Amino acid sequence: MITSIKSLKYLTPFALQALGILAFTNKGIYCWLPLLFTFFLVPLLELLIKPNSNNLDQVEEELAKKNKAYDFILYLAVILQYYSLWLFLSNFDFANLTSLEVTGRVLSMGLLCGTFGINVAHELGHRVNVFDQFLAKSLLLTSLYMHFFIEHNKGHHKHVATPHDPSTAKLNQSLYLFWPQTLIGTYKSAWHIAIQEAKKKNKLFYQVNNEMFLFQILQLSFVLCLYFFFGFTITLLFIVAALIGALLLETVNYIEHYGLTRQQTTNNQYERVQPEHSWNSNHVLGRLLLFELSRHSDHHYMASRKYQILRNTDNAPQMPTGYPGMMLLSLFPTLWFKVMHNQMHIQHIKD
Repeated sequence: MITSIKSLKYLTPFALQALGILAFTNKGIYCWLPLLFTFFLVPLLELLIKPNSNNLDQVEEELAKKNKAYDFILYLAVILQYYSLWLFLSNFDFANLTSLEVTGRVLSMGLLCGTFGINVAHELGHRVNVFDQFLAKSLLLTSLYMHFFIEHNKGHHKHVATPHDPSTAKLNQSLYLFWPQTLIGTYKSAWHIAIQEAKKKNKLFYQVNNEMFLFQILQLSFVLCLYFFFGFTITLLFIVAALIGALLLETVNYIEHYGLTRQQTTNNQYERVQPEHSWNSNHVLGRLLLFELSRHSDHHYMASRKYQILRNTDNAPQMPTGYPGMMLLSLFPTLWFKVMHNQMHIQHIKD
């Protein structure tokens, strides 16, 4: 009973969904509420609220691990993401909307694509059961980012903090140089992984008879359906929102692994992934809004660990603030380098 009550704190992210619904069904400042909440109110509060580095004890962790309430919350996120997308697509009365209001709605949908369409898919995609993985792929479809399912699990987690990982930002690399590296690199990597898997299974015509090719067909079909029902302009706005979601996700990748490297042990091998190979954040609001994604050090150390039992580890490098604030900081390279390099010096992290 107690653990079920504790799970209710992870309903916090649905405040963002509620603001998204307001944005898609109203005009004026309402269209910008999700952005103001995420990138103004939350960073401000995280400067005032002390981070919480406490972990569950062994008994609490075991109970939380078995508690299905945490899974049902993720399932609810899938339903609400599709509902929000429907509202976004079906409420564009261009004759009564200003360009500023349209922009606010597109950016708000992009925020939902990144936060729910990709982030919740990330959590579900690490599960081993077919149902959760199906939901993960369904969410990624709303962001046109289905290749993430392949590359993240079989590429990023294998190569993180090495030169072979397009999702790891190098020391002194700006966010704007990182974006093309990761957007292009992860897409190419997903194709390579999918084709190699098909070849290992001795599939005929493995160049097209693979999961990545199937994902492209699904995404193209989805976009064509939107075009058929909603027209060119609204479909184009959705594609822009999906791109924004992808950029938000890759910005998160940027802040999670910036400048961190694993030592090479042999010509083709690197040391095992440890908590010190990912930046961690214990800022409470960011943790709740992103289903503990910000406890990223433990996630990479033990990828099978569910979000509700992720731990803080003493040797994980700590971000100076939560994810929303760090994402804003990354937009200003000079300031980003100054803050992060100082943080690395304080924590004695070597490149």
